Amino acid sequence: MRRFSQLFKELDATTRTSEKLAALERYFAQAEPVDAAWAVWFLSGHRPAQPVPVKRLRLWAAELAELPEWLFAECYEAVGDLAETIALLLPPPQESEERPFSWWITQVLLKLRNAGEAEQKLMLKHAWRSLGTTERFVWNKLMTGGFRVGVSQQLIVRAISQVTGIAVPILSHRLMGNWQPTSESYRALIEPGGQELNISQPYPFCLAYPLEDEIQTLGATSEWQAEWKWDGIRAQVIHRQVIGLNGSEVFIWSRGEELITEAFPELIPEIEQLPLGTVLDGEILIIKEGQLQPFSQLQRRIGRKTVGKKLQQDVPAGMMIFDLLEHEGQDLRNEPLVRRRELLEKLFEGLPLARLQLAPLIHELTWEAMSNVRATSRERGVEGLMLKRKSSTYQAGRVRGDWWKWKIEPMTIDAVLVYAQRGHGRRASLYSDYTFAVWEGDVLVPFAKAYSGLTDDEMREVDKFVREHAIEKFGPVCSVKAELVFEIGFESLQESPRHKSGIAVRFPRMLRWRRDKTPLQADRMEEIRQMLRTMKRRDDPQGEESAPLVARRKLKAPQSTRAESQLLLFGDDFDLTDDDQPEA
Repeated sequence: MRRFSQLFKELDATTRTSEKLAALERYFAQAEPVDAAWAVWFLSGHRPAQPVPVKRLRLWAAELAELPEWLFAECYEAVGDLAETIALLLPPPQESEERPFSWWITQVLLKLRNAGEAEQKLMLKHAWRSLGTTERFVWNKLMTGGFRVGVSQQLIVRAISQVTGIAVPILSHRLMGNWQPTSESYRALIEPGGQELNISQPYPFCLAYPLEDEIQTLGATSEWQAEWKWDGIRAQVIHRQVIGLNGSEVFIWSRGEELITEAFPELIPEIEQLPLGTVLDGEILIIKEGQLQPFSQLQRRIGRKTVGKKLQQDVPAGMMIFDLLEHEGQDLRNEPLVRRRELLEKLFEGLPLARLQLAPLIHELTWEAMSNVRATSRERGVEGLMLKRKSSTYQAGRVRGDWWKWKIEPMTIDAVLVYAQRGHGRRASLYSDYTFAVWEGDVLVPFAKAYSGLTDDEMREVDKFVREHAIEKFGPVCSVKAELVFEIGFESLQESPRHKSGIAVRFPRMLRWRRDKTPLQADRMEEIRQMLRTMKRRDDPQGEESAPLVARRKLKAPQSTRAESQLLLFGDDFDLTDDDQPEA
């Protein structure tokens, strides 16, 4: 445990990638396979179910620290992090028990969940008495599910690659899917001879960078493949033969490496029509009567273990396919994109698919024309454009230069800061989480919460303002004088009876501090409702003002062409080039 806690301390103490990489290399060069396996698992963002309720943790920690509950609560509010509060308040360790990291996980953490309350208390107190302050802090983070440290899985893979000499793409692929933190799994991960492919195993996703430079810096449009950036769930679908048997299996993996096959059962029959040894990359969407539905509809399908027929009818899933990663069992990731696209189009030509649709390409000769097409994204229900270099291979993770996401500007409103709350972790001493309001008549109505977008200096300045202009305090939250105005950006709106304003926003964040505006110049609720009405007209296929984004017809199965698939989502206003016309 001490060695893993030291690794955490080193990673948390620096923002330099080279120093983090060196710390990871030192750890994996010395750690036992089972300890290394659990380190990979936790550092990659995996979390076990929380074994002990927070209320019990607070009660037992206060008891061991010999503090009244009210004083423990005051300390917690000041620190802002439960794991750190417990680690700081507990008395020095009474027992010295150096155990491997894996022992603390398998013999204590995983057994806590099924233990009775009395046994949980004994196990926890023993653990707290046996660990030093840093070890306690890391242990508490693991136990509460709050363990986070600033390393990406790609950096972890790079470190293991440096230690073992195995190429990064191979390690990345071996870690995909249901990789288990065992000594056997870790030995297989670093085995030079390779690991037999599990038929369910997806490939590491290739990710795009946000385009920040001027579009003209990318060179000629002929070097790039342009597609719509869909607002759905990024996923890979797999159809492979069961080894040693005549049967086959279907798998759907999300980008977060969750197996979501059972959540979208209506896709399975069409995936089964794909040739054996096929892996497709695309975006799961809700498409009803040929109309692309907003992300809020897709949310009705997320997280469900069982999906009944009525929900499938009300919120029918489809998938827009834009890449072919494996064809007839052959890995195509090192083939250029233009070749993968060619094979993907040939694959779709002979299949009677309706729910799996070939993502249309956008053919424009100039960046100006491309920009004009991008400007229609919100009306079409998409987030902007994807630009992919035609010569690019399908790489693991986010690699700058080949794939760019050219998103449209967010929707914005100017709102007034009305409530503030202390943050967590390094922001525990700052008021960094804010609630913003807009005008409804002569009353400010809370509309959105945001905590990102300000610089550290701006956040300290706002924190000073909050402390000097606080009106009332409600636990960790305080109301403040309505004086500061901020421009708030968000992706979309939807009706929500749970919110006082009646509207919920998606991905709110602070774009800038409007020092040039007074509170009376902030936006009004009616302007936001008008935004929502505009979105609803777009999403309502029967609305008189609804744009013809999607043809009001169902896709004809065997006779449909690639061009018809494009029309299904974009209607007759979508400009098909000669390359997209169906053959005579």
